[in-house]
Amino acid sequence: MPALVLLLFIASACYFMSRAVFLAFAGYGPFEKVLSIFFFLAEFFVMFHAFGYFSNIYRLSKVQVTEVKEGEVEERVAPPPRRFPQVAVLIPARHEPKDVLESTVVSCYNIDYPSKTIYILDDSSEKSYMDEAMEISQRYGAKLFRRQTRHGAKAGVINDCMKTLDEEYMAIFDVDQNPMPDFLKKLVPFLEDDAKLAFVQTPQFYSNLTSGKVSFGAQMQQSVFYEYVCEGKNSDQAMICCGTNVVMRRQALLDVGGLDESTVTEDFATSLYLQLKGWRTMYYNHVNTFGMGPTDLGAYFQQQDRWARGNIGVLKIIISRFFRSPFSLKPAQWFEYLITGSYYLIGCAYIFLIFCPILYIFFNIPSFFMNPVVYSLAFIPYFLLSVGIFYVSMGRKKYSPLQLFEGQALMFLTLPVFIGAAVGSLLGFKGTFKVTSKASGARISYLKLWPQLFLWSISLSAITWGINRLYYERTVAVLINIVWILYHFILLSFLFYYDED
Repeated sequence: MPALVLLLFIASACYFMSRAVFLAFAGYGPFEKVLSIFFFLAEFFVMFHAFGYFSNIYRLSKVQVTEVKEGEVEERVAPPPRRFPQVAVLIPARHEPKDVLESTVVSCYNIDYPSKTIYILDDSSEKSYMDEAMEISQRYGAKLFRRQTRHGAKAGVINDCMKTLDEEYMAIFDVDQNPMPDFLKKLVPFLEDDAKLAFVQTPQFYSNLTSGKVSFGAQMQQSVFYEYVCEGKNSDQAMICCGTNVVMRRQALLDVGGLDESTVTEDFATSLYLQLKGWRTMYYNHVNTFGMGPTDLGAYFQQQDRWARGNIGVLKIIISRFFRSPFSLKPAQWFEYLITGSYYLIGCAYIFLIFCPILYIFFNIPSFFMNPVVYSLAFIPYFLLSVGIFYVSMGRKKYSPLQLFEGQALMFLTLPVFIGAAVGSLLGFKGTFKVTSKASGARISYLKLWPQLFLWSISLSAITWGINRLYYERTVAVLINIVWILYHFILLSFLFYYDED
């Protein structure tokens, strides 16, 4: 696998050098040149993120090869517990269904750890939810924390509660996450073994995969992130907190002034501040918690909009801190933060990749500026290697290509959401924290899905007109653009698959 990834990097470099040369010497008008430059930058952005992903696979594959040669055990094993320090188990909740909250409290109650205290951080403003939280806390012996003034949403209530705690560590679970009984016994020893370790993060796994197609597609995306991306970040000492299924050292959080309340992705921003202060972070790639994923497109889009706005907002902080203090983190750490913070700009990049082939089919406006044969020879090796390595690497984790393609299609449908979030965040609109709905799946009106339907319709029209052009012109350039539009059209067609859930 490491050799194949190196070949992929060489193939991508050859493709971009070819693109750059043809772009530099293309003899077209200013409009075409400007459009092609944006198209080239969009390609670069997508491949830059692909480089980040495949570099993780390269590093992890080399480690695995070394471990096999040296006869070492690949699995990271927690050190045996020497003592059982006090742990506060925090469950932030606001207007949560009673059965969901109770399920999480029961799971936390069943954690096999002698020195834990469960806290329900009830931030509800409606009496019915407040009464239910009180009833559950009394039934299971959990402490109920409420505050007089709401600020900072989830981050704010955790910070306010933290000021009242004496426990050394805090385990944080979203209200739809159910930890296994050995959760604390596995993770606390890592923190005990390293006084500079700020937190240990574990994966999220959606257990409601059979409740809807959206939850299944969302889990496939989660799997890509937690199987390789997080492992890669961990190897670069750049692992971020994901806000739930994590055990944190309270003193580390106090050292940076608590969770960042200025963003809706407080976990991501706080991770940066912790590492800037010299704290280490860790990812433990073992599923110890089972949760609930979004069950319909509305809930999923809401979740993705929140993550996109938050991450892009933190990206501005990352860039500012880098220019103010470039040596405060290692280059690999800065790279990982840049990759994470900029990921949701992918919607802005993909819009050029979608529309440029369509413009060529309808108006003969070029964007590649490459000889079609040279383009094919330069791009096909990169494409085959990237697709092959991705599916093979995830196949080793027992995920099939069809399952992964469902996750990719769901992401593609979210591009308009990413674009709206990016524009809003760059203009300074932070957005508000909204809890992802746990209700059963429901269709969204197609009127609300007009951006996806517009892209689907115009792609279908371009395919139809492109086939007509191909019949009469029989050129490779027309064929290549039709292939790209058809690929995007197939992904966009999953709109009906997911919204008819």
